[in-house]
Amino acid sequence: MTSRGEIDEGDSDKGSMWVLDQKLDQSMDEEAGRLRNMYREKKFSAILLLRLAFQSLGVVYGDLGTSPLYVFYNTFPGGIKDPEDVVGALSLIIYSLTLVPLLKYVFIVCRANDNGQGGTFALYSLLCRHAKIKTIPNQHRTDEDLTTYSRSTFHEKSFAAKTKRWLERRASRKNALLILVLVGTCMVIGDGILTPAISVLSAAGGIKVDHPHINNGVVVVVAVVILVGLFSMQHYGTDKVGWLFAPVVLLWFLLIGGIGIFNIWKYDSSVLKAFSPVYIYRYLSRGGKDNWTSLGGIMLSITGTEALFADLSHFPVAAVQIAFTVVVFPCLLSAYCGQAAYLIKNSDHVVNAFYHSIPDSIYWPVFIVATAAAIVASQATISATFSIIKQALALGCFPRVKVVHTSKKFLGQIYVPDINWILMILCIAVTAGFKNQSQIGNAYGTAVVIVMLVTTMLMILIMILVWRCHWILVLLFTGLSLVVEVTYFSAMLFKVDQGGWVPLVIAAAFLIIMYIWHYGTVKRYEFEMHSKVSMAWILGLGPSLGLVRVPGIGLVYTELANGVPHIFSHFITNLPAIHSVVVFVCVKYLPVYTVPEEERFLVKRIGPKTFHMFRCVARYGYKDLHKKDDDFEKKLFDSLFLFVRLESMMEGCSDSDEYSLYGQQTQQSRDALLNNNGNATCSDIDLTISSVDSIVPVKSPTHAHNTIQSSGQGSNQTEADELEFLNSCRDAGVVHIMGNTVVRARRESRFYRKIAIDYVYAFLRKICRENSVIFNVPHESLLNVGQVFFV
Repeated sequence: MTSRGEIDEGDSDKGSMWVLDQKLDQSMDEEAGRLRNMYREKKFSAILLLRLAFQSLGVVYGDLGTSPLYVFYNTFPGGIKDPEDVVGALSLIIYSLTLVPLLKYVFIVCRANDNGQGGTFALYSLLCRHAKIKTIPNQHRTDEDLTTYSRSTFHEKSFAAKTKRWLERRASRKNALLILVLVGTCMVIGDGILTPAISVLSAAGGIKVDHPHINNGVVVVVAVVILVGLFSMQHYGTDKVGWLFAPVVLLWFLLIGGIGIFNIWKYDSSVLKAFSPVYIYRYLSRGGKDNWTSLGGIMLSITGTEALFADLSHFPVAAVQIAFTVVVFPCLLSAYCGQAAYLIKNSDHVVNAFYHSIPDSIYWPVFIVATAAAIVASQATISATFSIIKQALALGCFPRVKVVHTSKKFLGQIYVPDINWILMILCIAVTAGFKNQSQIGNAYGTAVVIVMLVTTMLMILIMILVWRCHWILVLLFTGLSLVVEVTYFSAMLFKVDQGGWVPLVIAAAFLIIMYIWHYGTVKRYEFEMHSKVSMAWILGLGPSLGLVRVPGIGLVYTELANGVPHIFSHFITNLPAIHSVVVFVCVKYLPVYTVPEEERFLVKRIGPKTFHMFRCVARYGYKDLHKKDDDFEKKLFDSLFLFVRLESMMEGCSDSDEYSLYGQQTQQSRDALLNNNGNATCSDIDLTISSVDSIVPVKSPTHAHNTIQSSGQGSNQTEADELEFLNSCRDAGVVHIMGNTVVRARRESRFYRKIAIDYVYAFLRKICRENSVIFNVPHESLLNVGQVFFV
């Protein structure tokens, strides 16, 4: 009897769990290869690649493209004292654009995408697949067989293997890496607040150039009105207006590039000498501390680079690279050179330098395009913020909030209402509170440089563990990146009291929320692990579990991917009755961007057949969404019935009755098995049996075929009886049993832990969405089981 049970000890992953991989018509290896290729970067024709490069302008480069609106003013907030300083600043801008966006991000960091997904959490997911650094250890070996779960292997004595063991050895190192990722995430959220503020305020500032008598308060009011409209329209999504983004941004780049060339020709072509790095040395050595702190303004020329990586998901890397090298890079260089040429002759026009440099005949058309480009840039950053919040939520690092899918065509286009209104309030507060570009620019630069430093730290590990680069290349990348970014960071430190404190405060608030939530989530998982019920106790209860078995199916939700949760024993101890069929449902997120629908569910039997107990593990990636419909329950039961049919077919094929089903099958094979009323034989479907953890001798296919044929009538009868029983129980009613675990700090705990758990975590749990809402469980079918544990 115990051989049929599920082993629930600490080494449950090492048990003899069999995997049934079913295929129709084609070999398993062939389809697995085809499925994997679906989720890898595809080969594109030249015309399609150019079209995608054009579309990427509107989504990826809006933020970077609007930087010319405010860079020179933030570089020289006190005015230009020496025209040579303009050339030195221009030289710094040229080489910053070359080293950071062009070389580092477009040609190196963008290659570190997770199947096309970018951002700090995508890098963290890549690392989690190559080393056991995830703080919630709920992964199983079968998860590695997913078509989207790609990872490389390395020799045990290699530097990568040593780094992996060093990371895995101590929990403190895993936590330090998680905090680093959370810091980067919080700074990206800060970007979502500061980018709309500075972009829209700078664009609206053009009004004062043509009408100098207008009060600055009017400009702020115009900017606030635009921001309120922008955030209020978020719930419609970008799908309906997204087609406008690329033409607007392309027109913007062509305009600033053309105006730049015109200004170079009209005012001073000698600014082109700034391409010599000698002027960087002269600039920094001549100006002392003032010129050093002005690096904070020059830093703004590369803002939007981190959004470039975060918004990578909808375009191939090649399209992003073509768009930057052909359009973005040359147009930005022309724009900055043209502004510099204008400022050398008109040094008193440094405030709103961009608008002053526009020829009078095209001033208002450019103003309209600039405002539209600022809105597009803001939209891209807001969308990136929503995306990274969703990733953090999936990895257990953010309270459960409502996520709305706004597009039927694109998976990544989402809307998070709660975060949207928080961003709007903070963005308006920053715009109205500071009222000028300089202080907002200081805040913006601080957020961006910290995100870049975090990306560099994660890229070091990616190069070692994922790419397995030679240590010389790792040192070269690290050295060049840190020289640039630490230099800018040191300059930003001088501006902390001039607005640079804003992103630090915002990031600190979000970091506290995210870390406390994650800490509570980990503690709840540890409680579930340590208090799970032994299989011996379940088997000792007998087929009736020592209870009254009432008609119906009970879906018991748990965070455990193996073992019987404590909530079950707590429930039957206080209420000695349970449904005729019990299914333990575990919904878990994996460090992959998506789990294909056909591979989502794992089904397994717990105990003997007479117990009618099953486990179903539903696996999701960090980009997957729960849709508010009945698909989840329907697919769960489809997988359960399919498992029963397959188990019956495999009777006698092995000396283990402990099965797991994972869905690497085509939709046709799934439908065939669901619709044939259990009459499938081995001639209908090709079954591959493999052990999860070790190679175990398996009977030959011919022998297995004969065994199944000889026992076909008996197994089919048993299968039909069980399927009929399951259907009758389903018709009797389905009840969703969910645990409502309350976490409390122990009486002897330190005061900061009591504050974090009893007040902050408890408040977050109270205001966040319930699991029943996420899974669209009807109230009349919901049963909450409460329990309290202390940490």
